[in-house]
Amino acid sequence: MSQTVAVFGAYGHTGRFVVAELLDRGFVPLLLGRDAGKLQTLAASYPGLEYRVASAGELDRALTGASAVVNTAGPFAATAGPVIDAAVRAGIPYVDVAAEIEANADTFARTADVPVVPAMAFFGGLGDLLVTTAMDEWTTADEVHVAYGLSSWHPTAGTLAAGAVSHDRRAGRRVRYRGGRLEYYAGDLPTLEWTFPAPLGTRSVLGEFSMADIVTIPSHLAVPEVRTYMTTDAAADLAGPDTPTPVPVDELGRSAQTFTVDVVVRAGDAQRRAVATGQDIYAISAPLAVEALGRILSGRTRTSGVASAGAMFDAPDFLRALSRYLTVESVEAAHSR
Repeated sequence: MSQTVAVFGAYGHTGRFVVAELLDRGFVPLLLGRDAGKLQTLAASYPGLEYRVASAGELDRALTGASAVVNTAGPFAATAGPVIDAAVRAGIPYVDVAAEIEANADTFARTADVPVVPAMAFFGGLGDLLVTTAMDEWTTADEVHVAYGLSSWHPTAGTLAAGAVSHDRRAGRRVRYRGGRLEYYAGDLPTLEWTFPAPLGTRSVLGEFSMADIVTIPSHLAVPEVRTYMTTDAAADLAGPDTPTPVPVDELGRSAQTFTVDVVVRAGDAQRRAVATGQDIYAISAPLAVEALGRILSGRTRTSGVASAGAMFDAPDFLRALSRYLTVESVEAAHSR
C-alpha cells in the first residue's frame, strides 16, 4: 500500500513541486493548508487526492492517516514549531524546506522522539550534504565556504515574506557564523570575486550573504567558520522591487534559472571541494525533501530526533540518488576569492 504524506502549504510554489514529486515516487500526497479555495483548486488538478483545511496550530485531526508530514508553508518562524508539535503528537516524521536562519536555529534547539529534518531544501540541505561529502573522513575543519552562482533569482511571494520576517526578527542587523556561533552585526556586505568551476568562471559575489547553511552545517560538523556567498546579480534580483516571480519553461514547471553551488572545506593546508549544478532553486527542493522522506520512512537514516541532512543521511549516497536533478562532482583545483 502506498504511504500517505501530508504536505502543509501544498498549494504554494514549492508545495506544488513537492506534491508532484511525491506522486512521481509512488506516495499519496495529503493536501493541507489554510486557504480552502486554493486547496480546492489544487485538488481539482489531482482527482482522487484528499485535501483538508487546517492552520499550522490545528493539525492534529488533519494529520490522521499520514505517515509523515512535509512543511512547505512559510514564514517558518510561525509554522515550523506548531507543525513539529503536531508531528510529534502524531508520532510521524517531519521535514521542512525552511531557509530562515533563526527558524532553523529554533528547530535545532528542540528535542523530538521522531525524525525531524529542517531546511531540507536548496538553501541549508544541499550545502550541508555537499560539505559533509567533501569532508569525508575528516571530523573537523577550520572553515567552510559555500558560494552560490545563480543565473538569476526571481523570488516567490513566500521568499519575500520570509525575508521580511527575518529582517524584523534581527532588527535590521546582519548575521554570520564565526567563532563557533551566530554573530549579529551592522554594516554593508563586502563585494568579492569568486572563481567558480567552468563554465561559470570568475564572478562578483557578496560575502557573508548568510543562508541556512550557517545553521545546518555546524549543527553536526566541528567547523568554527561557515561563510556563504551570493553572486551580485542574483542578490540584486532578490532586492529589486520589480523583479518578476518565477516563470515555468518546461513540462515540470521549472523556471529557466540555473545554479552552481561551490563548496570549499579547509583544514590546515589541505582543501577539498564539491560542486553541484542544476536548474531552478525552488524545484530542486522537492526531490531533496521527498528523497529525505523516502529514506526516513524506509529506515535509511544514521541518527534520530532533530538532525540536519548531513547528519541524518549518508550524504554521498543521497546526492547520487538525485542524479536525475543534480550534477555533483569533486573538483581538486583551488578556489579564489
